[in-house]
Parts: sequence; C-alpha cells; structure tokens
Amino acid sequence: MWKEIINLWRSDDLLQQAWNESFEMIEIAQEMYVEAVRILRESDDTVVNKEIRQKDKEVNKYEQEVRRKVMTHCTLQGSEELPGGMVLVSIVIDIERIGDYCKNILDLAEVHPARLTVGAYEESIQGIEQEVKSRFGETISVLRNQDVVTAQEMMGSFKIEISAICDRIVNELAQGHLEGLASNDAVALALYVRYLKRISAHLNNMITSIHGSV
Repeated sequence: MWKEIINLWRSDDLLQQAWNESFEMIEIAQEMYVEAVRILRESDDTVVNKEIRQKDKEVNKYEQEVRRKVMTHCTLQGSEELPGGMVLVSIVIDIERIGDYCKNILDLAEVHPARLTVGAYEESIQGIEQEVKSRFGETISVLRNQDVVTAQEMMGSFKIEISAICDRIVNELAQGHLEGLASNDAVALALYVRYLKRISAHLNNMITSIHGSV
C-alpha cells in the first residue's frame, strides 16, 4: 500500500508539493540537530546562533503548508483520499516535534554555563548522538526510496540502540550514580538524553508510518 500512497501523492499537484516540502522540513530539522548538538557539546559560548531558531520557524511554516495542502486535496477529491493524506500529515507532525526538541537542546545550551561534559558517559553519549545523526539520513533515504525492508530494520533497532541506553543513563543519574559529574552537569545530561531519545522516537514514528502503510 505504501507505493500506492506515494503514487497518489505524486499524481496530484498539491500533494506533490506537500511531499516535496516534507523533505525540505526534515533536511532543515537535520541541520538544526547537528548545530544544536555542536553548540551544547563543543562550545563554551552561551550566545546561540539565531539562525537555528529561524530554522525552527521555517519548519513550523512548512508543517502548516503541508497540512493545508493535504486538507485541500482531501476536500476536493473526497474522503477516500483521507488515509493517504493523514500519513503525510503524521510525518510532518513528527518533523515539527523534532524541531521543538532541537530547540530544547538550544535552550539547555543557553542556561548551561559551558559546553556539556559527561564524564564516564562520554562514549555512550557520543554513540547516541552519532546514531541519531545517522538516522536522519537513513529516514530521508527510506522515504525517498520507499524502502520498507530498511524501515523494518530501523524500527527493530530503536529500542536496543537508543531507547534502552537513554533510559539506563537517566535511571542511573536519578539513583545518584553521577560518575564524577557535577550536579549541574548531571541535570543537564539527564535532560539532554531525554531530548535525544525523543528526537529518535519521532524519527522512528516516521518509519512506523511507512511500515504501517505496507
């Protein structure tokens, strides 16, 4: 069914525009993620580049445009077009939420006095950061290529590779296992890990939308 949905989107000008805009959204969100992580983890400057907040506004604008175009299409073509349209709306809602969590990372960078160092958790955090970054590219590829097999593999690895590790770190911090971290670093790390987990979860939701439409 997924290929049929894609063919539907490509057959109608409004949905084709909405489909293309969804890729622009996720590419902007990817840029936001990379820059937000860099500012929090590599920079001692608490003055955050305003361009990244502007990107969040762009993502929100695209989401509104995609919703409008999908709803206009469904209104003109009838309720039988609604399921395919709702899949696309679900995808852009996830992208918009990713933008929000990237902005949360920026907010954290602004209030944290210096770049976030995580002590004994460094290897784990770097692994999560890189995995989330990779999943942006993989998600874009899966969407463009309608790659259901890869989508299923990504869904299966989410809880093992990201969710479980994030939960372990947060639980250890909550239990007082600070691993030599200062209290302010421990609090910032707990928040950061939750944001990373949520970004990955929304990427996973997008993949689930694809797999669920098969």
